[in-house]
Amino acid sequence: MTSSVVEPVVQDHGRPADGCAGASDVAGVLILAGCAVWALIAAMGRPARPEGVLLAVLAVAAGYACGRIAGSLLPVAGAAAAGLAGFGLACTSPYGLTGHEGPGAAQLTLATGALCCAAWAAPRVLRPALWLPAAAITLTAALGGSTVGSVASGAVLVCSLIAARPRRRLPALAACALIATVAVGGTWAVAKGSLPGGLPPALRAHLTEHRIRLWQDAARIEETDPLRGVGPDRFGELSPAAAQALGPEAKPHSAPLQQAAGQGLPGVALLGAAFGWMLHALWRSPRPTPVVLTAAVTLTALAVESCLGNALSFSQVTAGAGLLAGLATARRLDDGGPGAVP
Repeated sequence: MTSSVVEPVVQDHGRPADGCAGASDVAGVLILAGCAVWALIAAMGRPARPEGVLLAVLAVAAGYACGRIAGSLLPVAGAAAAGLAGFGLACTSPYGLTGHEGPGAAQLTLATGALCCAAWAAPRVLRPALWLPAAAITLTAALGGSTVGSVASGAVLVCSLIAARPRRRLPALAACALIATVAVGGTWAVAKGSLPGGLPPALRAHLTEHRIRLWQDAARIEETDPLRGVGPDRFGELSPAAAQALGPEAKPHSAPLQQAAGQGLPGVALLGAAFGWMLHALWRSPRPTPVVLTAAVTLTALAVESCLGNALSFSQVTAGAGLLAGLATARRLDDGGPGAVP
């Protein structure tokens, strides 16, 4: 009697029962709607441009919906096609694979994660054929001079290869949340000049003095109106460091600081809530745990990259993040019940 009540609660290596999956979708809708509404509120009465935020929200929602559909119909082919398409976009991007202002590193990271998810969704005999192009993407990033892309893609690949070891997914997802939180906190500490012991010279050289000045400007702008910020897409007008360059340099090279400057602390909270929602959706996902953890690691790597650059300012990146989350949370049409890792 007791076992019949307890056993269904935790299934598939720590996946919770499926009864609350709909609640996660509702939470996602509310959070994304909140992001859009708050962008409009922050822009109200100011010469601000909330269109970029609205486009990013739409891209995430559309990508997530497409991922859910593709993951249900073609779980292996859909993820593999997404990975190869992302790699192709990164290689043909006018920004190139390198450069702090471009989406190249983020696209390479998402492409690697999608291919690794496809590998875990495929029969065992086909998995090496999908891990091989994922390794090729990492090598391409290294040879192309994209240090961030090669490190992030390599981390995703290694974590995916060992993703079958954890018996429960919740501790791993909590670790992903902690890593993202540390990245945001570290970026904020650098911007505020409150890092204990100061910033090491090697890290300062890698970040560049110009980017640090952009972060400091964003922190100062946020202090003028912590509630609503100064309005979306106005950083370039108010930052002395941004005035020294044109184009993508008009952004602070950090998604949390960009939100803080443009939409105040509530904007930062909504950005964190969106990431937390994706992790929660993965926790509730009916997909096997290796697929879930691979997607979680990929999204965490993207979160870290977005703390250091303008990755989330590109709609192809935000759409790709939503697509990957949708693929990793979709219920297969042939899944009559909770699946298990073969």
